[in-house]
Amino acid sequence: MGKRPIVRRRGAGTKWTALGFRYKGDSSYLPYTDEEKKGYYSAKVEDIIHDPGRTAPLMVLKYKDKRILLPAPLGVSVGQEIQIGAKAEVKPGNILPLAKIPDGTIISNIELRPSDGGKLIRSAGTAARVVLHEGDEVIIQLPSKQFKRLSGLCRAMVGTIAGSGRHEKPFVKAGNKFKAMKARGKLYPRVSANAMNAVDHKFGGKRAKKPKTVSRNAPPGRKIGSIAAKRTGRKKR
Repeated sequence: MGKRPIVRRRGAGTKWTALGFRYKGDSSYLPYTDEEKKGYYSAKVEDIIHDPGRTAPLMVLKYKDKRILLPAPLGVSVGQEIQIGAKAEVKPGNILPLAKIPDGTIISNIELRPSDGGKLIRSAGTAARVVLHEGDEVIIQLPSKQFKRLSGLCRAMVGTIAGSGRHEKPFVKAGNKFKAMKARGKLYPRVSANAMNAVDHKFGGKRAKKPKTVSRNAPPGRKIGSIAAKRTGRKKR
C-alpha cells in the first residue's frame, strides 16, 4: 500500500505548518470609511518591526484606538504621517484608490478586489507600475511584466516594499537556512525524487523501475511523471 507522497502529506499541515504564533498579526487595510471616500485621514507610523513569517518589515500605524500593520515601503520612517484616502498626496507610503494614482506611479500592496485588505506585491523589494486608466478600471504591470486589469476602487500603497537587500546577506550555514524555511512553513531541504525512499515518492527507492504514467483524473499531488501518456519508452529507429 505504501504512504502518500510528501507533496500530498503536506496538505494536512503537521510539521510543515507555518508557525502562526510567531506572526506579529494580520497585515491588511482597514475597511472603507466615509472619511476615506470623501477625503483622507492620517495615521502615524509608531514603529517598524521584523516579522519572522514575512520577508518585508512591517510598519505599525496608529489611527485613533486602532493598530494597523502593513508592509513598510521604502523611505518611510518612524513618526511619519501616512495619508489614507481618495484625496491623499501621491508620495511613498500613502494609500489611495488606483483611480486616483497617476500613470507611471510605482505602487505596492494592491487590492485584487475593493476592500479585500491588499493581496498583490507584498514581498520585500517588489513593486508594480500603473500603466493606464480605462473608464472605471486601471491596468497595472506586475514585476513579472504581465499586465493586470483591476477596479479603480482597489487601494494601493505608493512606493516599493522595503527590504530589497535581503538577498545580499548570505545564509553561510545550512542551519540558518533551515530556520528561515521553518518559520515560513516551507519544505526544506528539497531533494530529487530518486533520492527519496519508496514510501515518500513514486520514483523513490532504487530496487526496481516503476511505471511513470499517471491518469489524467488523478488528484493533485498524485500526478507524478507522465500525465495521460499515449506511449512511453524509446522510439524504435
